[in-house]
Amino acid sequence: MSALGPDSSRRYAGSAFRVRRPGRLLAEASALIVAVVVAFPLYWMVLSALKPAGEIQSTDAKPWTLAPSLDSFRRVFEQQDFGRYFVNSLLVAGTVVLASALIAFLAATAVTRFRFKFRTTLLIMFLVAQMVPVEALTIPLFFQMRDFGQLNTLGSLILPHIAFSLPFAIWMLRGFVKAVPEALEEAAYIDGASRTRFLWQILFPLVFPGLVATSVFSFISTWNDFLFAKTFLISDTSQSTLPMALLVFFKPDENDWGGIMAASTVMTIPVLVFFVLVQRRLVSGLGGAVKD
Repeated sequence: MSALGPDSSRRYAGSAFRVRRPGRLLAEASALIVAVVVAFPLYWMVLSALKPAGEIQSTDAKPWTLAPSLDSFRRVFEQQDFGRYFVNSLLVAGTVVLASALIAFLAATAVTRFRFKFRTTLLIMFLVAQMVPVEALTIPLFFQMRDFGQLNTLGSLILPHIAFSLPFAIWMLRGFVKAVPEALEEAAYIDGASRTRFLWQILFPLVFPGLVATSVFSFISTWNDFLFAKTFLISDTSQSTLPMALLVFFKPDENDWGGIMAASTVMTIPVLVFFVLVQRRLVSGLGGAVKD
C-alpha cells in the first residue's frame, strides 16, 4: 500500500481547510448577526439613558448622541428610598439563590440515588409545575400569603420564587448527579467516608457547575420580578424592590423615558456582574473528576 508523503498531506490538509472555510465564515457571520440583534436593545437602553431630554422626546430618533448627559442617572439616584429598594432586591435574590440551590441539590440527590415509591410521579409533578404559567398562580398565591401573614414583607417574594425555581433546578441537577458514577460513591464508602462526607466533599464539587447554572436562572428571574412585587407588596413601599422603583418615572401626563432607561441600566449591572463572576463555572463539566 502506498502512503501519502509530506507534500501530499499538506495539500490534503490545505484543501480540507479551504472546503471548511466558507461554512465556518457563514457560521461566524450568523453568530455576529445574532449577537448584534440581541445586543441592540441593550445599546438603545444605555443610549437613551445618556441622551438629554430634548433628544429623547425628539421624533427623529438617532442611534447616537453628541451630547451625552448623566441627568437621567442623577434623577434615579435622587429618588427617595432607591438605596433601600436596591438592598431589598439583593436580599431577596440572594436568599432565593442560596435556598433554592441547597434544596435543589439535596432533592436531586434524593430522587437520583434513592429508590422510593412514587419517585417517577414526583419527577413528573416537578415538570408539570414548571409548565404552569406564573400568572395563573398569582391570585392563589396572594390568598396563601395573606393567610400566612406574609403580605407586605420580603417573605412574600422569597417563598414563591424559591418554589418556582426548584422544579427547573432539580431537573437540571438530576442530570449532573446521575453523571457521577456510583463506583465513585462505593469507593468513598470503602475508604471510610460517611454519606454526609461523600455528599458535601465529593458530590457537591462535581455538581457545582449545575448549581451555578441554576443559580443564574434563579437570580435573573428573581431580580427582574415585577408581578409578585406589585401583587404582594400592596401598601408597605419600604419593602419594595428595584422593579417597583420604575413606577416612579411613569407619570399620567408624560413618562420620564430617560429615568426609566437609566433605572433599567442600573438594574442590569448587578446581573452582568453576577454572570461575569460565575461564567467560568457555567461550562465546566465532570471531565477528569474520575480517574482510572
